[in-house]
Amino acid sequence: MRWPRKRHRKAAPLDYAGRWSLRLWVAAVLLFLYLPLASLVLFSFNDSKRTIRWEGFTFDWYGRMASDDALISAFANSLTIAAVSTLISVGLGAMAAIALWRFRFPGKGVFDGVVTLPIVVPEICMGVAMLVFFGTIVPWPRDLVWPFDLGAIMIAHVTFSFPFVTVVVRARLASFNREMEEAARDLGASELRAFRDILLPHLRPALISGALLAFTLSLDDFVITFFTAGPNTVTFPVKIYSMVRFSVTPEVNAASTVLMAITVILTLIGIALQGADMAKSEGA
Repeated sequence: MRWPRKRHRKAAPLDYAGRWSLRLWVAAVLLFLYLPLASLVLFSFNDSKRTIRWEGFTFDWYGRMASDDALISAFANSLTIAAVSTLISVGLGAMAAIALWRFRFPGKGVFDGVVTLPIVVPEICMGVAMLVFFGTIVPWPRDLVWPFDLGAIMIAHVTFSFPFVTVVVRARLASFNREMEEAARDLGASELRAFRDILLPHLRPALISGALLAFTLSLDDFVITFFTAGPNTVTFPVKIYSMVRFSVTPEVNAASTVLMAITVILTLIGIALQGADMAKSEGA
């Protein structure tokens, strides 16, 4: 007995009014998202201390920002913390993802929940927990030489960054064909060689995405950094907050524009590297 085939209805194309209404809605959403950023960049060139009134075009605020030693020091601290925490987060996140994907062990569900817990815990709770941990349980020496005096902030940033790397890498591992690794082992490759030549190239786009995500999260974090930073340690977001408390000047806009430009450039580099990896894998 042959069952009748189900006929799938084709989706009706949008009419003229529907297409224009959808375009207007998308344009309105994009305008709502990017207009504040565009205004921030625009008023960083304003020749006035008042950010609500345009009086001319100038680069003076960028020059003043570059000559502000405290701001440059804070920016260097943020870059150092973000770079170190990203490297550690990528390593820990990748190992955790591979362990959850490959092995079965008692308490695996609990371990999976504990790894992803920092993603859902509010930052204020994480900040207070880190403050108690470093302040009472493990007092962190504050008189170390730079960049080791940033250790408490680095540890805190790794704590909330590496779970994001784990999630991204696990999503990539779901599309991996284990038979390729088994074939490499059958052909005489060691476990390390199979990981380096088979699994690692497949994970490279996810590692790049996770690194960019961890770097961005660390670079612009304020709440957890505010609770874990010492009196002599100031990061870029904390410095911006202290400047905004008094008044919002074009210097703040210039500093925010530079930070945003760095984030966009790193994102474009990551997209280019991912595209190159995808093209290489497809060519192979």
